[in-house]
Amino acid sequence: MRTQVAIIGAGPAGLTLSHLLARHGIDSVVLEHRDRDYVERRVRAGVLEQGTADLLRASGVGARMDREGLVHHGIELRFSHQRHRIPLSDLTGGRTVMIYGQQEVVKDLIQTRLAAGGQILFGAEALALDGLTSAAPVVRYQQNGERRELRCDVVAGCDGFHGVSRAAIPAGVLTVYDHEYPFAWLGILAAVPPSTGELIYAHSERGFALHSLRSPEISRLYLQCRPDEELANWPDARIWDELRRRFATDDGWTLADGPILEKGITPMRGFVAEPMRYGRLLLAGDAAHIVPPTGAKGLNLAVGDARVLAEALIAWYRSGSADLLDAYSATCLRRVWRAQHFAWWMTTMLHIQERESDIERRLRLAQLDYVASSTAAATTLAENYVGLTSI
Repeated sequence: MRTQVAIIGAGPAGLTLSHLLARHGIDSVVLEHRDRDYVERRVRAGVLEQGTADLLRASGVGARMDREGLVHHGIELRFSHQRHRIPLSDLTGGRTVMIYGQQEVVKDLIQTRLAAGGQILFGAEALALDGLTSAAPVVRYQQNGERRELRCDVVAGCDGFHGVSRAAIPAGVLTVYDHEYPFAWLGILAAVPPSTGELIYAHSERGFALHSLRSPEISRLYLQCRPDEELANWPDARIWDELRRRFATDDGWTLADGPILEKGITPMRGFVAEPMRYGRLLLAGDAAHIVPPTGAKGLNLAVGDARVLAEALIAWYRSGSADLLDAYSATCLRRVWRAQHFAWWMTTMLHIQERESDIERRLRLAQLDYVASSTAAATTLAENYVGLTSI
């Protein structure tokens, strides 16, 4: 089997890349280890930057997002039992964020690709990559118990942190930056109307909490916990009680509860591998970088990588110029590192650590108070949250 671009991974990066290339007549085959049902059901991020939403609209896959997504013009910071709204749109010239689950973006992209005759091979596990420094790389994969080969011009490694793509790069080529945060998130999906119209980022002496939304009927909430936490120690009643304590305000705001549909532990990690290119292999999304979810950047970085890579490949196939391909890694990494810093800043500002000093706690509150009271500081948060236009 042969194609122009072999894409490993049917997540946001891989599917967006395949879709954008197809609009310019460039063939691709997407190999996905999991089945379609799993890919379309796995719950991940749900905050789309302005630029991500704009790209989906412009490329013809934004109709359902605009019907069902929730446009937000602000977020709330909550600390010291007080509520402080950050007016994102007012501070960024009208830019917004869209609340629309990653799995919904994936569904829309899969449906669009298959309807257009695109090839997405589900249950196809990539095993090895060969010839990456040649003009004819090969992806060896297994599907339905049979070993097969996919020959191509270029391989796009969009197969996540644990995929084979990054591991196929020889030792000594990559520089890896890795930081594991000393806490995690316990997240729940609950069948209860949200208790808020905009996302709430709460800092309390008991730890961080986040109230997000998925729809007018479904809420998504998180609370800070230990990275080695056991879900068995968190029955539903304890989760709701802890969330109420962390969201508590002096004005009597109340948190509605309801049946918990899903719960899980999300580790907090910052990771970057650079460069994002080795020969004819180009990494995108979680294969190249992981950000802690506090800044809502993971999905947006993946789509951003796909946009940059699609532009580079389109130019290469049209004119033979490799200038954009040669610049791909540096172009993406500039935005990746900006997002890493923003996610680190949000994470350290809002979370507590087990063995921190009194002065560290007071410094965190001073930072929160500055962001809530200074237009300049709030603008920095808002510009990064909705997505910087210059990066």
